[in-house]
Amino acid sequence: MSDIRPVILCGGSGTRLWPLSRGLYPKQFMDLDGSTLFEETIKRAMKLPGSQKPLIVCNQEHRFLAASLLQKHGLLGGASSQTDKAAILLEPEGRNTAPAIAMAAFAAMEDGEDPLLLVLASDHSINPQDEFEKSVLLAASAAENGKLLTFGIRPEGPETGYGYIIHEERSDSGVFRIESFVEKPEKSRAEELLSGGRCFWNSGMFMFRPSVFLAELEKFSPDMYEAVKKAWAGRCVDLDFIRPESEAFLSSPSNSIDYAVMEHTSNGYVAPFFARWHDLGSWESFYETSAKDDNANSTNGDVLLMDSSGCYVHSASRLVAGIGLKDLMVVETPDAMLLLPKGRGQDVKKLLDELKSRGRAETSTHLKVYRPWGSYETLVLAPRFQVKRIIVKPGASLSLQMHHHRAEHWVVVCGTAQVLVDEREQVLSENMSVYIPLGAKHRLVNPGHIDLEIIEIQSGSYLGEDDIVRFEDNYGRS
Repeated sequence: MSDIRPVILCGGSGTRLWPLSRGLYPKQFMDLDGSTLFEETIKRAMKLPGSQKPLIVCNQEHRFLAASLLQKHGLLGGASSQTDKAAILLEPEGRNTAPAIAMAAFAAMEDGEDPLLLVLASDHSINPQDEFEKSVLLAASAAENGKLLTFGIRPEGPETGYGYIIHEERSDSGVFRIESFVEKPEKSRAEELLSGGRCFWNSGMFMFRPSVFLAELEKFSPDMYEAVKKAWAGRCVDLDFIRPESEAFLSSPSNSIDYAVMEHTSNGYVAPFFARWHDLGSWESFYETSAKDDNANSTNGDVLLMDSSGCYVHSASRLVAGIGLKDLMVVETPDAMLLLPKGRGQDVKKLLDELKSRGRAETSTHLKVYRPWGSYETLVLAPRFQVKRIIVKPGASLSLQMHHHRAEHWVVVCGTAQVLVDEREQVLSENMSVYIPLGAKHRLVNPGHIDLEIIEIQSGSYLGEDDIVRFEDNYGRS
């Protein structure tokens, strides 16, 4: 069998999983019991026989989240060739799945390669591994012969939240030729499809050779093909990231792979998916896939329920207690709490849209914000001052910067800090502090081997994160 190059699409926003999922911290990067959906997808793909290092297609706003998790698993840095390490391809703006996959296909064909591409979403729950592998190997045998494969999930009922694939009755070596696609039908139509017995749920996963996919894309969506080809030809490398030429990429039509290629090609097939699969796109799906107690309650974090049943309760920062609750979902974070009855999970997106229209910061960021150098967490926020806890990883540094509207006071509580304020450089240890006047150029570096932790007190007329003028930066930020 040919080598398999996983393509991981992680540009989703996870709007129905607010308040845990945010614009700058979407669901695929959420920490769920010590791991993320993105990490689980990577590990699942890397266990496949003949698997090469993955191609990651990522929104540029999430690039450092993806890079840090790949580094954690030894998939970035120190490699001598493209296939020896993961590659992170950055979309300047999301244009749906077809341009993203086309960009990955061009990347996979560098150096004359034409491996099998396994296209996976980064936010699915799939197990067990051996059944996943069984489906991939079935699809691979067909993809090696030039077929375009998608994976179909056996329907468990007339679900209206998934697309459907209608296939021919007769299989070809275990895979079925696709007849048509049906996009998220009404319940009556879904029941009709199930009664016909020739349908799958559309999983959004694919397998094919990049040369085959690009040939079909050029045939059925030539404008998209030419735009992405031009964008890839004009790419540049930025640290661990590959950036396509922005103007060319944005000139591509925005379309899904289903609409751009799969609905038109005569070479489309669906392979049955044997593993348990869940698209974790709503809080109901989290409830369905999680362990439950004798009263059918699922809890995560510091939760105490009495005389309650059928509930999903997630606590991120404090005790959440309930009495006499039934079929209720509660999601708590340090700055927001969501309560809704089961069955209304699809409406979270409407709630989020309303919050965005009101300009609420809770739609985009958490109180704890991750940066390539570490993280910061807002502890106190008032009109003219705020207090933050800043963590800087060993060997990392913040940019050389200044602020027009605020002064800062840093207190080291753990580790060693190397601080530059204008022309003066000093080293601070625990319980030492430094003052950065308004307008002073300054930089913070962790020269040690453990995390540097400082408390930052900001004061001034304006405390927004956009009051930063960067002069030098190790991470390519302007």
